[in-house]
Amino acid sequence: MQKPNKRLENQTCIITGSSSGLGASIAKSIAKEGANVVINYHSDKEGAEEVAHEISKQSNAPETLIIKCDVSKEDEVKDLFKQTISKFGTVDICIPNSGIQKDYPLHEMPLSAWQQVIDVNLTGQFLCAKEALNEFLRRGMRPEVSKSIGKLIHISSVHEIIPWAGHANYAAAKGGLKMLMESICQGYAPQKVRCNSIAPGAIKTDINKDVWDNKEGLEKVLKLIPYDRMGVPDDIGSVASWLASDESEYVNGTTLFVDGGMTCYPGFTENG
Repeated sequence: MQKPNKRLENQTCIITGSSSGLGASIAKSIAKEGANVVINYHSDKEGAEEVAHEISKQSNAPETLIIKCDVSKEDEVKDLFKQTISKFGTVDICIPNSGIQKDYPLHEMPLSAWQQVIDVNLTGQFLCAKEALNEFLRRGMRPEVSKSIGKLIHISSVHEIIPWAGHANYAAAKGGLKMLMESICQGYAPQKVRCNSIAPGAIKTDINKDVWDNKEGLEKVLKLIPYDRMGVPDDIGSVASWLASDESEYVNGTTLFVDGGMTCYPGFTENG
């Protein structure tokens, strides 16, 4: 975990899907930098409460707010922002992180599995971005707080550029997210909005524990990673807190791959 330096004091950040995994780590990292944190969950209220409790134990802990929301539902996303603004006055940082997998070979994939993944992983990020942009533009600049009018940090995946057979819905959503993020930058950078993505590689979380929690599975994964270790959630949290701060003020329209070199295609180390 990064050493806190309060780079985000007097700011408020929404992190969707932050009751566990990457989202929880991002929430704790952002809080360490002094921002108020909105912890969003879909079904894991207990997990969200545990994240809030851990944040409360930090020295000079910022405030937290727990909100249930299905990011694929426009009315619920609107309410997420409404509750946040009512509590904290505005939103400075939005990190759409929620994501699901429904894996099938494409010829067997039911339409429902395709739609669920697109609805959460792509449409959900669009809905959050739309509400964030509206709030940034309504509120205007706060130069005493940040050099940017607002920050959007989409959580993507290495699979925005690496095809993934058996996971076409997931890869298609992440590929679409790349274009969404870049289009937001192109359209709103003149208003001093910063919009970027973080693309994790193989990160140790509970959702993929069956892959890395045994010697054979871990060895197989490590063949894909030149740095020869899997990532941990704090690797993503520390990057998110930096990307939300003015230290990265000139970074816009970029995907930061946090993957130990996975996108360098290590299978081609010796001529493929």
